[in-house]
Amino acid sequence: MPPAKDFSITPRSTRKIQTPYRCIQTEIPHPDSLATLQRLRDHESRSMTGQPPIVWRKTYGFQIEDGYGNRWVDWSSGVLVGNAGHNHPRIVKALQDYIASGAPLMTYCFPSEARARLVEKLVHIAPKELDRVFLLTTGSEAVEVAIKLARTHGIRLNPRKRYIISYEGAFHGRTYASQLAGAPMDWLDPNPYFVKMPFPSSIDTRDRSFDFFRTRLRELSIPADEVAGVLAETFQGREAKLMPVEYAQALREWCTQHEAALIFDEVQAGFGRTGKLFAFEHYGLVPDLVACGKGITSSLPLSAVIGRAEYMNQFGPGEMTSTHTGSPLPAVAALASIEAILEDRLIERAAELGPYLQAELQKIAAPYHDRVEVGGVGLVAAMLFFNNRKELVPDADTAFRFCEACMLAGNLFFAPVGKAYGAIKFCPPLCITKEAVEDALYGPAGIRETLEKVIQ
Repeated sequence: MPPAKDFSITPRSTRKIQTPYRCIQTEIPHPDSLATLQRLRDHESRSMTGQPPIVWRKTYGFQIEDGYGNRWVDWSSGVLVGNAGHNHPRIVKALQDYIASGAPLMTYCFPSEARARLVEKLVHIAPKELDRVFLLTTGSEAVEVAIKLARTHGIRLNPRKRYIISYEGAFHGRTYASQLAGAPMDWLDPNPYFVKMPFPSSIDTRDRSFDFFRTRLRELSIPADEVAGVLAETFQGREAKLMPVEYAQALREWCTQHEAALIFDEVQAGFGRTGKLFAFEHYGLVPDLVACGKGITSSLPLSAVIGRAEYMNQFGPGEMTSTHTGSPLPAVAALASIEAILEDRLIERAAELGPYLQAELQKIAAPYHDRVEVGGVGLVAAMLFFNNRKELVPDADTAFRFCEACMLAGNLFFAPVGKAYGAIKFCPPLCITKEAVEDALYGPAGIRETLEKVIQ
């Protein structure tokens, strides 16, 4: 896989844009922001240069400002975090009230009211079968814990029950086991107990039937009864596509039959993003373990594993903890975010506005059908760029140029992701309006115009 590109911090002249939702009036990045950008480049790991060089000064709802008169529609949600919207008043007030009360800012695993209220809320909104919660800090941690719980349960049933099945093209985080379950990396030593299947909705998967899953296990000489768990993104991040419902339901039946944990990674997909509170609701089933994060707080770092007690209660007191598990401030933010998502009816907005966004993106991409593919569910979509659609060769250069050109026109995305960095993700805060989407797509220097310019 080729390395990702750095974004230049050299200010560039721009076309002046003024709409109700986007405003570009200066060079981008603004010259006065260069000192901040340079300090970061002088002292941080190079990996942190991987996003468009806009210094966020103010955020609200679905918009971002740099403090110099420039304003963007945010298509990133801070990498799918800001589901309720940036600086949601309910979240801000909850944090302010908590801090003003003199309550503790950290508690380790000592009991706290904030943690108690959050875990109770998560159990309440989850299916009744998922009756235990373990709070952590990052999505990668949640995935690691889910793998640990599945393997522990499996090995206690049968010492040979150690295999974790995941899917090609997946992204589950950047810690060790989460990367073993995700896309291959040069520095990772192969682990025979981590096995990957083609994701059934991927553009490069030809056989999408669940029979292929069974056949592939036999080809690999993996006994079904030695599988401890199957881990899948509820929608695969790089393409924003759900599994076929019949495949997911067959997978649920297979896991039950073979006493394997069905684990859904909902770190990107949960808390309304897909038009359901949890994306696995699209499948009409209940998994054994769910890894959550990102949109759970719409702000501060927090993640969770929600699962069945038979998995979650395997470890005794103090045997499975984390230093910042259920840290009070993120717990307060999460509770406020969940309440905001529910009371503002943002799940319904994702369900209603998502199909419009996807349909319009498909129209915009249609003239370039030999180069561009669009998929999505709810308010998450992916635009995949190809040099050669027939051979599915990703076009990282065009994806990168599209991202940069959008930044200069008031549409802000995070950097290209997916296979060979050929995909652009559309995942705005769920509070975005249809009028803002229309402006971003079709207004001056909008996404339709930008795509036409960079695809040639």
